[in-house]
Amino acid sequence: MGRNVPDDAVVDAVLTASRTLVAVAEQSLGAAAEETTLAQYRALVVLASRGPQRLVDLARALEVTPPTAGRMCDRLVRKGLIRRHRARSDRREVQVSITGAGRQVVDQATARRRDLIAEILGRLPVRRQAAVAAAFQSFAAAAGEVPDSQWPEQAAGARAAVASSAGPA
Repeated sequence: MGRNVPDDAVVDAVLTASRTLVAVAEQSLGAAAEETTLAQYRALVVLASRGPQRLVDLARALEVTPPTAGRMCDRLVRKGLIRRHRARSDRREVQVSITGAGRQVVDQATARRRDLIAEILGRLPVRRQAAVAAAFQSFAAAAGEVPDSQWPEQAAGARAAVASSAGPA
């Protein structure tokens, strides 16, 4: 598949928007930000969205080296947000997976992020909101991001529990 070279103005527009999204991501962590870095949060999202991973696969998804991913996992294990376990298919293989506490961090941050994004989108006309959504769906797909609706069922149940505990929107 060929790559289209984007116009500098397009890259600049996305770069500007990305700064806003990074700020939203940081704000969405709330109290968890004191205990969890954005990189650690990203690891939690990968595990929540893709299920248990071998360390080398998690490193690849995070675009870091396996030793860096290993140190990150050590910290997340100590915090009780992920766990290491033997793979069912090959007992020699060690995988990492998100714990209930880790999933709660992801789900609560996602709920806060939804609110922050909805507030920003609410400043746009409805037609522009739809255009932004379509553009971001394409952008996320090109980046290989897994849509929330396609996350493993365990995570969907946890998201529903957080949504219902948050009360009406």
